Amino acid sequence: MHSTYILEMENISKAFPGVKALDRVQLKVRKGTVHALLGENGAGKSTLMKILIGMYSPDSGRIIFDGEELKLSNVKQALDKGIAMIHQELSPIPYMTVAENIFLGREPSYRFTGWVKQREMEENTRRLFERLEIDIDPRARMVDLSIAHTQMVEIAKAISRQAKLIIMDEPTSAITEKEVQHLFSIIRSLKKEGVSMIYITHKMEELAQITDEITVLRDGKYVGTRPSDRISKEHLIEMMVGRELHHVFQKKRADIGEVVLAVNRLTRAGKFADVSFEVRRGEVVGFAGLMGSGRTEVMESVFGIVPPDSGEIVVKGRKTAIRSPRDAIRCGMGFLTEDRKGTGLFLPLSVQDNMITVNIDRYTTCGFLNAGQIQADCRQQCEQLAIKTPSLSQTIKYLSGGNQQKALLARWLLHDPDILILDEPTRGIDVGAKLEIYQLIADLAQKGKAIVVISSELPEILGVSDRVIVMHEGRKMGELRREEATQEKIMQLATGELIAS
Repeated sequence: MHSTYILEMENISKAFPGVKALDRVQLKVRKGTVHALLGENGAGKSTLMKILIGMYSPDSGRIIFDGEELKLSNVKQALDKGIAMIHQELSPIPYMTVAENIFLGREPSYRFTGWVKQREMEENTRRLFERLEIDIDPRARMVDLSIAHTQMVEIAKAISRQAKLIIMDEPTSAITEKEVQHLFSIIRSLKKEGVSMIYITHKMEELAQITDEITVLRDGKYVGTRPSDRISKEHLIEMMVGRELHHVFQKKRADIGEVVLAVNRLTRAGKFADVSFEVRRGEVVGFAGLMGSGRTEVMESVFGIVPPDSGEIVVKGRKTAIRSPRDAIRCGMGFLTEDRKGTGLFLPLSVQDNMITVNIDRYTTCGFLNAGQIQADCRQQCEQLAIKTPSLSQTIKYLSGGNQQKALLARWLLHDPDILILDEPTRGIDVGAKLEIYQLIADLAQKGKAIVVISSELPEILGVSDRVIVMHEGRKMGELRREEATQEKIMQLATGELIAS
């Protein structure tokens, strides 16, 4: 009998030392559909997909793909069968061209010499891009592309392999709304051609737009599968976290005190100009704007990562020269980077080592570390932030994204800064972990911390902020109080349009 499913994963189990990652999980994907795979960080989504593409072998269960039982031992075997994955953490070969990246390992070549047919490869790439309506030069180097264009190249690479099933892991986490709609257009075209897709996302609003069915995992177990058009957001969240979540943004009343950070006419050539703002004790100031607006660059200069060309920074009433992150930390600042794996975490180190990197001096006496105090403080942070890890000695790269993010937050909570800058604090993490971070932001404000939140998610900015500062092309376009801020007003300023008074 001809199956309606391109993929059937049955009773898949996988254990690692100290962790049962998957416990008899199932996943069935219909041919020519987009199937969402949801779950909190640590639910088992990544492990299941790594089994599907041959990176891991399951301890038990079976995989049936296009009517054939699969036993994969490496990624190449999965690609040869027609299964491709676009990872959230993009990893192109930066100094090779777009065409070379797409046809890596499959370059057209002359039979006798083995030389690559460069012109033919570029022409094949050009035709592929025309089909997908992607405007990228095949001869451009990957290092010169934006994240959004890099994402499109990865999608094109999967399609060029004639994949029957494409796994997309957080494909819209770092691209603009216009680029998201282009991606959705490509996905719809692929569906018409009979290609199936597994779509992993934490953005609930995308599900109704692009997916047909949704499977939810929780704590390594299968919870259920539902049609996308017959389930509410509230029910989905309940399936994911095992409980109802009310009032995602719980803005607590905090006493707003004196100015702790004042930035006056800060300028960095080519990035931003004449940016001024203040942050008070107990206040959460949101920074909004489209990608490339200069939000992150301003905060990197405030924190001394890339010092400004001109302007002044006043911390607690004193004009301060901040030329490095060390200077900023001494002034009582903390900075949670938007790129946790690239510039935040030390991936080969343990959870504990990552937590104490900016606090080593505090635990050192006469050149010796106080191991007992370090362990006690780190354990307390794990309990307070509900960080799921087998032990403090676990290598941090093996934690889920949400738990990695909370470990980075723990690093700064151990430092106990007066000013905390949070750049995209909930990017790529699940709804349950988001709620915990919103709660933490509110608690820190109540304790008198001055907090800056940079976010691309407008509901998040509106939910956590007392004031919203909007950037456009390196300039501050306006400032909105909590009671007057709306998504419409923020977008108006973010696109360079002044609001009529």
